[in-house]
Amino acid sequence: MKKTIWTMAACLCGCAGTLTGQSVYPGVNPEKFHVSLAAPMAAESFELQDVRLLPGRFRENMERDSAWMVSICTDRLLHSFRTTAGVFAGREGGYMTVKKLGGWESLDCELRGHVTGHLLSAYSLMYAATGSDIFKLKGDSLVNGLAEVQQTYANGYLSAFPEELINRNLRGTSVWAPWYTLHKLFSGLIDQYVYADNRQALEVVKRMGDWAYAKLKPLDEATRKRMIRNEFGGINESFYNLYALTGDERYRWLAEFFYHNEVIDPLKEKRDDLGTKHTNTFIPKVLAEARNYELSGNEESRELSEFFWHTMVEHHTFAPGCSSDKEHFFDTKQFSRHLSGYTGETCCTYNMLKLSKHLFCWNASPEVADYYERALYNHILGQQDPRTGMVAYFLPLLSGAHKVYSTPENSFWCCVGSGFESHAKYAESIYFHHRDKLFVNLFIPSVLNWREKGITLRQETAFPEEETTRLYVGTEQPARAEICLRYPSWSGKPKVTVNGKKVRVAGKPGSYIALNREWRQGDCIEVTYPMSFSLESTPDDSSRAALCYGPVVLAGELGTEGMQKPAPDSDPSKYNDYYTYNYHIPEGLPVDLVLEKSDWQKMFKRVGKGLTFETCDGRRISPLYDIHRQRYVVYWKLMWEK
Repeated sequence: MKKTIWTMAACLCGCAGTLTGQSVYPGVNPEKFHVSLAAPMAAESFELQDVRLLPGRFRENMERDSAWMVSICTDRLLHSFRTTAGVFAGREGGYMTVKKLGGWESLDCELRGHVTGHLLSAYSLMYAATGSDIFKLKGDSLVNGLAEVQQTYANGYLSAFPEELINRNLRGTSVWAPWYTLHKLFSGLIDQYVYADNRQALEVVKRMGDWAYAKLKPLDEATRKRMIRNEFGGINESFYNLYALTGDERYRWLAEFFYHNEVIDPLKEKRDDLGTKHTNTFIPKVLAEARNYELSGNEESRELSEFFWHTMVEHHTFAPGCSSDKEHFFDTKQFSRHLSGYTGETCCTYNMLKLSKHLFCWNASPEVADYYERALYNHILGQQDPRTGMVAYFLPLLSGAHKVYSTPENSFWCCVGSGFESHAKYAESIYFHHRDKLFVNLFIPSVLNWREKGITLRQETAFPEEETTRLYVGTEQPARAEICLRYPSWSGKPKVTVNGKKVRVAGKPGSYIALNREWRQGDCIEVTYPMSFSLESTPDDSSRAALCYGPVVLAGELGTEGMQKPAPDSDPSKYNDYYTYNYHIPEGLPVDLVLEKSDWQKMFKRVGKGLTFETCDGRRISPLYDIHRQRYVVYWKLMWEK
């Protein structure tokens, strides 16, 4: 074989360039954007349709997610919109019998309509990720129905709740979160245009933007400050995106109108002033600042976004990559006291992954990629119950607790909505590229079509159950490229071969292994990342620690003693049980872990081909993402023996 030159480097991509008319989101046609990015990018997303998942755990989750999404009737999703607008479909005498959705989509819930927005996004993402027309048809049908409803309003308003909820927000009277709900609708319609090329969706969302501008432009500063005290999600991020798509300065004005001084200004000063604020109210506001940086080049927005990310990951994040206790920040000096049954709101992790994706595009940081992997595997992947496809609101870290799942008819929590999206877009952050560089960030079975280089890459792996991943190159003509393999911070010294020949690895954990050569049809890269056990203690109590194997958080299986049977889905009164659930934890569960100081890692015996282990006293320990419908312990009470 012809001799080649290999370069091993940290590959941090200092040579960033400006992307004209491009977005950091996958599946985007640059020609759809009227505003070019003003910030330099170190990495770019692939279009979502250029990455296809191969059989494996992630695709199984995606398939279960898709089945649930498709099963929800469009007329049911539109019912609350039509009812609020006084519109009824003309079937069999003018009225249509529709089985109403329950939970947060019921007609007495002020958040009704939010899951319709999430599903608009999820249908478009699933269409881009699979190419299946069923998702295109579902999205088109939903957009068409919303457009019909919008026509009944003379001012462009569109929601499942009356405009009076917005008026209550402006007056400062009690209301749940109307702008949060509208954000989901704005975002879903934008996604329908961006990912599924639904031009009607763009027209609908522009009319909504026009309504918002007419509504908010006359308001004084006192009213603005009163309005934004209420949770508004990432509505300003949506306005930035609408501005990027249209070039209409009114939409950028709207985005800036939702700037929350009390939240963002301390971040500009590099102050961790999170207190006990509502976590998922906070993160989307930073996402809007991240988008502002990309569109305007505002360095303050970049710096505060990076400061917030590091503050979250380094101080406010549990071992599985999740954050919050009962949806709020807490005093990290009392970290171990907040291992409750209500930790890890899934929406927070969903939004932290979105923020991580922005940051990776800016700096191609392997540290960001490490966090993304940790949160994706240990929280998002394990959110879904493999038996039913239902999802959990929280990831409880109270020893002896268990996951509590949604129901098909009477939940529709915020984490159900973000879950529809999360399980549809697993492929979005496996690979990135920049000029001739290709970043392989995640070890998930998949096929990449790198159109610009004429290269396909097929990744076959059973990771993390095995330490090896194989990448097979396809190309009609030889093509030079630098393939950057992530060298995770948790890995031992990797073993890398190309076409069976060993390649020297000179980098360190937390970097990239760069393979720079002319690639030909049939070339094969094989890389093995040695995994080992590690302990991750709480900052305030070194005797409380999570057990990890490589990037995987392991949990002790504690059985089902005393567990309540799930409430029947026909009982709508139970849809909020995620927040008031009593786990009835039995006394005396084995949550202590006795370890020998001399060589504690040898105290675990692997059972079978997966990542299940047994302790010396016969207790089973498995990946947290694999533990469902039973109690578990993540943060052990460590007992050290000499």
